[in-house]
Amino acid sequence: MAISGRVPLLLLVGVVPAILWPAPLVVVAWVVLVAALSALDLGLAVAPHRLVLTRALPSSVRLTEPAESRLTIANPEHRTARLRVRDAWPPSAGADANRPRLVLPAGESLRQVCRLEPQRRGDLVPGAVTVRSFGPLGLAARQRSLAVPGVLRVLPEFRSRSHLPYRLARLREMDGQASVHVRGQGTEFDSLREYAIGDDVRSVDWRASARAQKTMVRTWRPERDRHILVVLDTSRWAAGRIAGGPAGQTRLDAGIETCLLMGALGGASGDRMSLLVADRQVQVRLQGGGRSGGTLASFADGLSVVEPVLAEADWSLIAGQVDRLCNQRSLVILVTGLDPALYAEGLGTVLPVLAHDHQVMIAHVTDPAEAATRREPSGLTAVYDAAAAGRLALSTRALADRVRRLGVEIVHADPDHLAPAVCDAYLALKAAGRL
Repeated sequence: MAISGRVPLLLLVGVVPAILWPAPLVVVAWVVLVAALSALDLGLAVAPHRLVLTRALPSSVRLTEPAESRLTIANPEHRTARLRVRDAWPPSAGADANRPRLVLPAGESLRQVCRLEPQRRGDLVPGAVTVRSFGPLGLAARQRSLAVPGVLRVLPEFRSRSHLPYRLARLREMDGQASVHVRGQGTEFDSLREYAIGDDVRSVDWRASARAQKTMVRTWRPERDRHILVVLDTSRWAAGRIAGGPAGQTRLDAGIETCLLMGALGGASGDRMSLLVADRQVQVRLQGGGRSGGTLASFADGLSVVEPVLAEADWSLIAGQVDRLCNQRSLVILVTGLDPALYAEGLGTVLPVLAHDHQVMIAHVTDPAEAATRREPSGLTAVYDAAAAGRLALSTRALADRVRRLGVEIVHADPDHLAPAVCDAYLALKAAGRL
């Protein structure tokens, strides 16, 4: 039960007869009258549990994009319902606080729209819907919280999609679908043409030349239908915040952008894309296909519920999962950190074997604030911080040189440029026939 502001207002109005007829009986009579009217009004209110509530939500929405939750309220009673409805959502949903009064005639239904602006990835689950049903006088109301199920999946923002058109254009050039045709690269046979000055003599097809009575060379195109596995490390490394990026951005956010852009580009190239997200256990494991739209959608859906874990990664587990997902030589992109302090007991225990069986690429996100600290130290504390950051940078550079000698490609970039840099390295490997 709830009362409206009209009840204390009526009690305040009772001061007038109490002044005109100053007697205790007048005050008591007025209070009893207001209480009786409130009880009558409460009895005439439609019971909230008799209303039929259903919810309609989109299946998914991208982070920071608006969405709507449509709540349909049906009144099967023979009385008009006067309602105020509160559709409760978590604070991260960014729900508006508009709760207008609704008048619902008998036997009819109406729809209340709640606008959402999600601020976090994952599944948004609404709370209970609180219905307050007033009587015709608007003095008292029946109130009840009703469970109306629904789930809204918030997908990653995918800010790096602005880098996709240029990479797709490069991919079309490599495939010979644009005016520039890349020849002499790759390992898949494309066509025969007459020899031109500057062609590699190793591409000469002597049998075709004998038949045509002129020198013919083979042209090649970049490989298609190769297997690409993107491995996202969600251990303690991924939970670290990037001081030089947007507020609250973590290394995991940059890693997710890399996975999404690679999924879109790899799917468009015709390669088979797979995704593995793991730390001490597997969070997401997707054996992908070659369709661009399907790959990106499945990657986005899987990555929407990923969260970092404050523990070190189990690289033996990850290597075992890589073996299960890759039944042929593949490009394995490890989105993780090159930490000299942890390499020997972590990634270093499995990297030589992975590099022997597959073409491995390591994507390492850097913090722009660390570079700024090394360049412009001010004050004693800043000098010590700069010295520590410089020593870490030298150790990381030395480790990267050791890792490259294993045949591993390494990509270092800040959060805004890591995803396109990884895609550029992938296109370079593809054009060179190293996949």
